[in-house]
Amino acid sequence: MQAEIRARLIERLDLVTLQPARVLDLGAASGASTRQLKQRYPKARIIALDLSHRMLVQAAREQSFLRRFDRLVADAGRLPLRDESVDLVFSNLMLAWCSDFYGVFRETARTLAPHGLFMFTTLGPDTLREVRAAFERVDGYDHVHRFVDMHDLGDALMRTGFAEPVMDTERLVVTYPNPKALLEELRATGSVNVSRGRRRGLFARARFEDAVAHLASLRDGDVIPITLEVVYGHAWKGVRRAQRTASGEVHVPISNVLRTIRKN
Repeated sequence: MQAEIRARLIERLDLVTLQPARVLDLGAASGASTRQLKQRYPKARIIALDLSHRMLVQAAREQSFLRRFDRLVADAGRLPLRDESVDLVFSNLMLAWCSDFYGVFRETARTLAPHGLFMFTTLGPDTLREVRAAFERVDGYDHVHRFVDMHDLGDALMRTGFAEPVMDTERLVVTYPNPKALLEELRATGSVNVSRGRRRGLFARARFEDAVAHLASLRDGDVIPITLEVVYGHAWKGVRRAQRTASGEVHVPISNVLRTIRKN
């Protein structure tokens, strides 16, 4: 599913005429998106940045002799890059696991050059809602990470130096043959629950089995359907800001978006 969402985000780059000289793949993981960015922008300097050294070792295998990129181990909230040194920041599903997305946005805005573009995906509150409901039945803790709402992300972008944020969502359904397959895949992705209301101690086996049994009861035919709410966002640096209404809503006219695309 990460690959599918990445492909959809890459396609959205077709909507802009930006030809960046420097591109940052923020949360590059094993480098699949970095390789595709290098293919799209062969003359650009591409940087794969991730907190995990192990992931970037794997990312080295995504390079070819003629299409190489830099690899950098760093925290997305403390980027070791100069001010205004990047033209495009691309990030696929990294923000979902950041406890301080404001810090990430501030650092991204700092490193982006004027009229630079930030394009990303993350997960919305409806993600894994079936798993959340199953575990909420057994105790009062958050066993599934609490994902940030699209509107809060848009507001945070404007507060941290971005202009004309464009946000939208889509819901995807992933199916699993049984709860074990679902839980094993979640563990394999390295997904971490950093919600403040998460359980700090051990989880009783009986309660765990009760939650798993509830997941099994959701079976629809031969599979268990699980919801993902995918949030897409992009925003520019150094362009005219969107207007905020008295109620706090942010309205971004489509004409503004088109003007920005033409200008870049």
